[in-house]
Amino acid sequence: MAKKRKHSETKAAENENKEETTPERPKRTLFGFKTSPEDVKENDSTPFFRNKEKVLVTCSRRISFRYRHLMLNLVDLLPHCKKDNKVESKGSKGTDLNELVELRSCSSCLFFECRKGKDLYLWMAKCPNGPSVKFLVNAVHTMEELKLTGNHLKGSCPILTFSANFDKSPHWKLLKEMITQIFATPKDHRKSKPYHDHVYVFSIADDHIWFRNYQISTDHTGTAQKLDRGDLENMTLIEVGPRFCLNPIKLFSGSFGGPTLYENPFYVSPNTIRSMEKRQKAGKYAKKVKAKTRKKMHELENPLEVDEFADMWKE
Repeated sequence: MAKKRKHSETKAAENENKEETTPERPKRTLFGFKTSPEDVKENDSTPFFRNKEKVLVTCSRRISFRYRHLMLNLVDLLPHCKKDNKVESKGSKGTDLNELVELRSCSSCLFFECRKGKDLYLWMAKCPNGPSVKFLVNAVHTMEELKLTGNHLKGSCPILTFSANFDKSPHWKLLKEMITQIFATPKDHRKSKPYHDHVYVFSIADDHIWFRNYQISTDHTGTAQKLDRGDLENMTLIEVGPRFCLNPIKLFSGSFGGPTLYENPFYVSPNTIRSMEKRQKAGKYAKKVKAKTRKKMHELENPLEVDEFADMWKE
């Protein structure tokens, strides 16, 4: 009769077999597989990594029609996004949005918050652990307003381009990485088309991020011709829209809050700008009142002499 193995010996044997069969985990990339399918053998059971980035796009209540149209334009540009109902911006919006993102099985969120029917704020967050950033949106021009001649296929993959200013300081590098992960279409997404026919341009000017969307157009004569890679002379860019400008306010380490990583020292809130304009108008009125009082005092101090012939024609 064979002898039974001890429990400790069986555990050691299992660990040795696991160490022998477990392959090394390849590096993770943003747009697709960890390793190319050519390098993987047929019998190899290593799992592929796919970029399953999904973005939840929602807005606050009482948003104006122009800002709602801007949000819908972005929904059309992002095939990997999910649109949800309006969310109340007051109170604990961070916890509500994190729960909503988790319920919709998303990993990022774009939240358009409108205040006083005038000011639009954009929250860009990686849920549920962060980071997140709050922007003030300026210079909004929707596709319906612009009526530009550019046009590209809906759901096609964009090419993201960034200006060289994004590599100068750490907070711009972090914003570049967040924008790349949110706006880039995942590889082989079921709603995306395998074409690259438009470009997203993110450029920094005056500490603001300016967004533009261009169609890649080629001039074909007669039958369809296939252009060589890098043949930029026969390619032109035609703007499609929308246009908007992002003014970063604060960077947080958490999702919709947490410790502040960066705060813009040049940011001035729209409320202070409006109050300054009112003060200037009030100053003009005060100057007019002071001028009238000075005129009256001058007339009292320097009275006019009585004219001898003033009552001559009354008789």
